Amino acid sequence: MHAYVITARPGRWQRAARRARVCTVRTAAVAGMTLLGLLVLAFRLPRPIINLLAKGATHLELWVSLRLDLPPLGSLSGAAVAREFAREFTNAWNKTAS
Repeated sequence: MHAYVITARPGRWQRAARRARVCTVRTAAVAGMTLLGLLVLAFRLPRPIINLLAKGATHLELWVSLRLDLPPLGSLSGAAVAREFAREFTNAWNKTAS
């Protein structure tokens, strides 16, 4: 309950408009959070599947390289790329920490 001066009390339509605005803003906020949550979920769900496929591809490449007596070039380059990402992340982390 608000302590309005009798002459300054908002009318019925103004109070209804305020309630509608508050309800609309809250509904929009919930909808926005729901959409962001679905977006994050869409990116996080396929990650284990992609990791499993990458692991299988690495094993397949190693098996083929053993059968054909060739070096596993994809696995070696993938490991180098992963090391580079880890190094860049560490450098960025150390710059922000200091």
